[in-house]
Amino acid sequence: MAALKYAGLEDTDSEEELPPGWEERTTRDGWVYYANHLEEKTQWEHPKSGKRKRVAGGLPYGWEQETDENGQVYFVDHINKRTTYLDPRLAFTVEDNPVKPTARQKYDGNSTAMEILQGRDLSGKVVIITGANSGIGFETAKSLALHGAHVILACRNTTRGSDAVQRILVEWHKAKVEAMTLDLASLRSVQHFAEAFKSKNLPLHILICNAAVFGAPWRLTEDELESTFQVNHLGHFYLVQLLEDVLRQSSPARVVVVSSESHRFTEIKDSSGKLDFSLLSPSKKDYWAMLAYNRSKLCNILFSNELNRRLSPHGVTSNAVHPGNMIYSSIHRNWWVYTLLFTLARPFTKSMI
Repeated sequence: MAALKYAGLEDTDSEEELPPGWEERTTRDGWVYYANHLEEKTQWEHPKSGKRKRVAGGLPYGWEQETDENGQVYFVDHINKRTTYLDPRLAFTVEDNPVKPTARQKYDGNSTAMEILQGRDLSGKVVIITGANSGIGFETAKSLALHGAHVILACRNTTRGSDAVQRILVEWHKAKVEAMTLDLASLRSVQHFAEAFKSKNLPLHILICNAAVFGAPWRLTEDELESTFQVNHLGHFYLVQLLEDVLRQSSPARVVVVSSESHRFTEIKDSSGKLDFSLLSPSKKDYWAMLAYNRSKLCNILFSNELNRRLSPHGVTSNAVHPGNMIYSSIHRNWWVYTLLFTLARPFTKSMI
């Protein structure tokens, strides 16, 4: 008992009573967490019972949930015209003690972004996602925005980017989401985007390099480079270089590069084992769309690995990810053969919906 008293956990009439200096709070998703003001830390488990809880049901009539300038959730009682940081639903919490899932169970082929982010409050986090107006990019942007992050959709097409913003705001009208113009096929556009973002004086906690083209016919960009190589790899490479200082100032931060398993089915070295630059941006006669895509994805992985080696000591990590095989999105739109293949495979693959 003396030890319990010393730790501030002396016996009380109820195991649910909080020790001195502790406060019960809720996340935007309704999960209960506990703030220890004496040690300035938070935890999910009740400090005495060890139980995890979540609130049950919606807010009472006339109540609304808001977020202050520090990213903390508070509640407005419009009927009685008062505000409080205490969730009125805390009187109706339910215990949440699920069996701890394995990594396979938690992140399998049926998992959605919303499920994986369940219970996380990303208020105060700033995220940039390239190619975020459709497909995987849009689902990622929506899920992060609905969990409180300030999400910037970096899109080539301004109209489609604005439409994507509106679709997210329909789901939650207070989501912090905006669209900015970024054309990865133009290094000048990449530079203008980076300058425009820096002018906002925002931190940058997550940069997701998602945009890509697949099966595109051969063409040169305004920078005289093959388009698949520039859009999928070089444009992102340049973007990260321009925003590296902001990432480091915002640490802990991360870069996520969306690559593909198809990186395994190509090579970028010549017969002597040296890097062959002519393979990265090939001429029209040496171009094959599938190989160009595979090479760009290999470049993504090599870049991400080296970026992580250089920046992780400064609090910025980088990871390359494979989004899954044959996910039905709009990436196949450039060639009818791929569209047919994806359409035939659609009943057996994961949907964006």
